[in-house]
Amino acid sequence: MSEKRILVVEDDGDINHLLCSILKKNKYQTVQAFSGTEADLRTDMERFDLMIMDLMMPGMDGLTLLKKLREEKGLKMPILVLSAKSALTDKVELMTAGADDYMTKPFEPEELLVRVMALLRRSEGGGTLSREQDSLVLNYKKLTLVSDARRVTVDGTELDLTPFEYDILRLLMQHPDKVFSRESLYEQVWEGGYYGEDNTVNVHVSNLRKKLAAADPEEEYIKTVWGIGFKLA
Repeated sequence: MSEKRILVVEDDGDINHLLCSILKKNKYQTVQAFSGTEADLRTDMERFDLMIMDLMMPGMDGLTLLKKLREEKGLKMPILVLSAKSALTDKVELMTAGADDYMTKPFEPEELLVRVMALLRRSEGGGTLSREQDSLVLNYKKLTLVSDARRVTVDGTELDLTPFEYDILRLLMQHPDKVFSRESLYEQVWEGGYYGEDNTVNVHVSNLRKKLAAADPEEEYIKTVWGIGFKLA
């Protein structure tokens, strides 16, 4: 495993050191930050492959930091949020603001590592979905997906998709008549064990739908099959 650089942003010293210890044992390089303000400064000075971020921090809170990194700085690195908050509304707000994944405290080290590995694979374009048929071009209604460029356009307008949104769309477009359960989407896109993360899948599909609707308000592209999951409309 190549040594990826991970910024750990957590104001609780014990949890911060625990996260770094778990990551270092698995050959990741870690840099610690103990506030949102410190993390903001770190991202100005250094490049990171991934960030693990607490939500409730003194000074600049996690949501404010997340929005600044995505909207003002335009950083694309994957961000995993850790928080004691478990409400769906909190998850929706964070993922809409640009978080790639969300875990509630307390967490299991094994699950944390699975999430980290999946996020890094996605950011590198090196996941299973990306390696298969690299030159594949898929078309559906006004959608065109070019695999080797990881590029999606709607009627010629390019969509700015997160790695997970792209992989969900690609999977659906590869199998236009298949209904995917939330569990199936999670296991294939996140490439890890399913931990009942319906909300994670729902939020990413919801954000993907909004981007498609903004580009082509006249067409429906993703259909919810109630009680089962999702398919192309």
